[in-house]
Amino acid sequence: MGRGKLRIYLGAAPGVGKTYAMLSEAHRRVERGTDCVVGFVEHHHRPRTEVMLHGLEQVPRKELEYRGGVFTEMDVDAVLRRAPAVALVDELAHTNVPGSRNDKRWQDVEELLAAGIDVVSTVNIQHLESLGDVVESITGVRQRETLPDEVVRRADQIELVDMSPPALRRRMAHGNIYKPDKVDAALSNYFRPGNLTALRELALLWVADRADEYLTEYRSEHQVSRIWGSRERIVVGLTGGPEGRTLIRRAARLAEKGAGSEVLAVYIARSDGLTSASPKELAVQRTLVEDLGGTFHHVIGDDIPASLLDFARGVNATQIVLGSSRRKTWQYVFGPGVGTTVARESGPDLDVHIVTHEEVAKGRGLPVARGARLGRSRIIWGWAVGIGGPVAMALLLNTIDLGLANDMLLFLSVTVAAALLGGLLPALASAAFGSLLLNYFYTPPLHRLTVADPKNIVAIVIFVGVAVSVASVVDLAARRTHQAARLRAESEILSFLAGSVLRGETSLEALLERVRETFGMESVALLERAGDVEPWTCAGSAGPKPATRPEDADVDMPVGDHMALALSGRVLPASDRRVLAAFAAQAVVVLDRQRLQHEADQAKELAEGNRIRTALLAAVSHDLRTPLAGIKAAVSSLRSDDVAWSEEDRAELLEGIEDGADRLDHLVGNLLDMSRLQTGTVAPLIREIDLDEVVPMALGGVPEDSVDLDIPESLPMVAVDAGLLERAMANLVENAVKYSPVDERVLVAASAMADRVEVRVVDRGPGVPDDAKDRIFAPFQRYGDAPRGTGVGLGLAVARGFAEAMGGTLNAEDTPGGGLTMVLTVRAVARRPDLAARSAVAERQAS
Repeated sequence: MGRGKLRIYLGAAPGVGKTYAMLSEAHRRVERGTDCVVGFVEHHHRPRTEVMLHGLEQVPRKELEYRGGVFTEMDVDAVLRRAPAVALVDELAHTNVPGSRNDKRWQDVEELLAAGIDVVSTVNIQHLESLGDVVESITGVRQRETLPDEVVRRADQIELVDMSPPALRRRMAHGNIYKPDKVDAALSNYFRPGNLTALRELALLWVADRADEYLTEYRSEHQVSRIWGSRERIVVGLTGGPEGRTLIRRAARLAEKGAGSEVLAVYIARSDGLTSASPKELAVQRTLVEDLGGTFHHVIGDDIPASLLDFARGVNATQIVLGSSRRKTWQYVFGPGVGTTVARESGPDLDVHIVTHEEVAKGRGLPVARGARLGRSRIIWGWAVGIGGPVAMALLLNTIDLGLANDMLLFLSVTVAAALLGGLLPALASAAFGSLLLNYFYTPPLHRLTVADPKNIVAIVIFVGVAVSVASVVDLAARRTHQAARLRAESEILSFLAGSVLRGETSLEALLERVRETFGMESVALLERAGDVEPWTCAGSAGPKPATRPEDADVDMPVGDHMALALSGRVLPASDRRVLAAFAAQAVVVLDRQRLQHEADQAKELAEGNRIRTALLAAVSHDLRTPLAGIKAAVSSLRSDDVAWSEEDRAELLEGIEDGADRLDHLVGNLLDMSRLQTGTVAPLIREIDLDEVVPMALGGVPEDSVDLDIPESLPMVAVDAGLLERAMANLVENAVKYSPVDERVLVAASAMADRVEVRVVDRGPGVPDDAKDRIFAPFQRYGDAPRGTGVGLGLAVARGFAEAMGGTLNAEDTPGGGLTMVLTVRAVARRPDLAARSAVAERQAS
């Protein structure tokens, strides 16, 4: 069974008659014998709509309880079991009651369509997701129930149910839409004439665009090349000259005369990049046409008239606006011109307007072949050989007689040499000059510019033809070599850009510096602004004195509506702008990525801060209350006069008070330390000390005989903050003792490695899996099922924070044989002289 078809009645506002039209369609189908049922139709107590339900089979609705009330929704399962040919489902954008089969009614409709059931539905224009902001700006009401535009676009049929605003307001005033007590409020708010007119325009334009899509698809599927004038589309042909602004404004005035007309400005660039267009002028014209509601297009094509006509036919244009030629009279020897050719080839369906302007017949600066492809030195040698070679050859041949055939071959060799060196123009000059010398000195009658023998005329013509052919081949080869080198360079640049996109490696400053180096610019800046009238700001730059506005730059590449890449140093040809556009797009991507990363980092910091604050509150509410409760209970017991405490009981209570106070002191110390680390206020006072001066002091908080120390006297001194190191070691040792078996002692050992000193705190406890070794250093983390009251989980976090503040590291490793080893690494300094001497004496005695 195939997928069902969806038909939608689209309206501009409630009350235009969508549901009535849907029910009328249902009655027509039933009369034709179609199996049609009502899946869900809401008549809103409108008498005429309610009457239309008579005679139609209705599938019972499904009742759902929600927040103490009973609501009804379409019973999707019942409709599927009934399996009609057509189902009527009203209000496609409706949100179902929680507990329904789907969240949205359009999802229910998708199930019916998938089951092969045709569906007829209704929707208002304000419920389309893409128009939510527009509708809110018009009506001041944000639509809560929306559906994706694609759901409506996929419909097989869309029919607009239209009604003028005055007629709709009359319906409202007569009580045909809302109840009488709501009419006044509706007419003075949502149903104001301006609101209804704007919503109606939205609906009409949306349906018109959809019809245009249908037409485009049909023309493409049926390969229709003829222009169908269903809608006025005016194409403006731009050359990049200043007359383009006049043409755009003239086209805009033509478009204003026809409702729904559209202006498309197109600039056609040659594939070899040869152009006389001003990039700045093109950018201004792009802005102008977009401000006037049109669109700007950039097309590549060597045959400008053919490319322009292909573009016009491709967009189904009806008119072309061109400017009068800027050619001077003598330049028409090169051809009839773009305007004349387009007018001749346009056919009967495409009107061509030739607009006069101030630049007519002022010359257009025809592009010339750039000899720089061959290099300056080769061009100079080519002209030297092309002019001086025939003269030298004539002087040589005047001394010897080799015959006309040999003379021509020698002159031809000079012309070929000029072509190989300097390209087309030196070869043409050599051929012309050489043919004159051949005619004058060696072709009878001698010393006259006439030729008596017709055979000699043929020989001279062949000579000139071969010379021109060889020169053309050399020039073409030079062009192709230049193009190949350029394309290779462009491919390398684009490959670099693609790789940087995939890897996310390039920073904005590095990318802009690459742009500056690639195009040989003095400075490059990425500019942006918040709105059309807002000032430009620099998002990133490379090079000295970057431009602060696109107008101040030699080259500016617009990127979107409010960003531009501005380059200062020289004007770029059009061929370079293709690669520059790729750089500009990548620069915007990099900027967006950097900003998103910055926002993500800020969000991460905020989330971490919130997590720490939450954990801190939990610690204060539980871990700190426990010792406080114990202290208060012990003090209350001691102060009580009702009980006579023995000395042993009093000592036990005092010991509990002391233990609770110690726990409070330790917890508050860790909380304060963590707070200092989080706020970045830890400023270590680094000085050179011996480990044996600090580490023993860190053992005061653990039971005696629970730790073994192995601190060699030969260790170098370390550069640390004594207070921070003592605090970090105390937390490490306390953590190790807490998790070590009662009969196992913790080992604290130190050793020197190159310019570092390692302090290892080794326990024989349960150990930690590899995937949790980094996690145990996070704040408020307790490994395993450690109960509350054993600490707030800050000891290791504080220890690592202090270690890193001193320029050291703290990591966890497995203890061979079972357990966990904390490795604290700090920077070593030179040994003290007395210890070094003592160590040397001991080594000599041992040897």
